[in-house]
Amino acid sequence: MRPLVLVIGGGSASGKTTLARAFASRTGALLLSHDRYYRDYAEPTEVNFDHPDALETSLLVEHLDALLRGEAVSVPVYDFGTHQRQPLAEHLHPCPVIVVEGILALADPDLVARCDLSVYVACPDDVRLLRRMLRDCVERDRSVVSVAAQYMGTVRPMHEQFVAPCEARAMLVLDGMKSTAIEVERLVAASASRRP
Repeated sequence: MRPLVLVIGGGSASGKTTLARAFASRTGALLLSHDRYYRDYAEPTEVNFDHPDALETSLLVEHLDALLRGEAVSVPVYDFGTHQRQPLAEHLHPCPVIVVEGILALADPDLVARCDLSVYVACPDDVRLLRRMLRDCVERDRSVVSVAAQYMGTVRPMHEQFVAPCEARAMLVLDGMKSTAIEVERLVAASASRRP
């Protein structure tokens, strides 16, 4: 039987990764993060990481197609500190349920064409900005000034251009402000309903 494919998108720091991880943990699904497919950049200060061109989505689609055929794949391991892929990839095997998640996952027509359930995680802009500020300052050793500059320069405009329009096209909209456990149960129910 062909694996069930869920594609989860939403704004930066909307809660989509947390929901996707919780869903994968609850169901045993294979989680494929779009973030792993960022391209290598020697000069990251010149890169708009919130534009679709920053990601090698065609490779993600190739990997997804291979998994759908029952083949294992070697997935990049991306280091956000160096903005480079690590020399060793991670070997992943097919699974009955595959979850692809990322801010721009629903913006790519090739990914959406392969999904059985498209999911958008909605969250207010001010909450997303605060979450991103905390994450980037604590986990990625960024300054408040650099996070704010990136948010205003690329994150917000790219969200409005590429990410926000995906909400209207999603089959299911989850609330990034609600309990993760409750929203995961909604996702489990919705994915079960997509099975033949």
